[in-house]
Amino acid sequence: MQDGVTLTADDEGKSVVNATGDTIGRVVSVEHGNAYVDPDPGLTDTIRSKLGWGEADQDNYQLDAASIESVSDNEIYLSR
Repeated sequence: MQDGVTLTADDEGKSVVNATGDTIGRVVSVEHGNAYVDPDPGLTDTIRSKLGWGEADQDNYQLDAASIESVSDNEIYLSR
């Protein structure tokens, strides 16, 4: 992960983009610096995330912080 990057609730709702440029999911919640990604978010899930109403559940996956290349205003880019 890029040095100094800490994931927060402000990152909820961001798209997660893999190393080949494909969007692979959306951050639905961030808990204690750990992002949880919905690999196939629908419109309702996306809106809930943007409003901070999302929460981690069994359909979401924890994002491995070591695989984060960078974070922009709207997307989290993975190095692999």
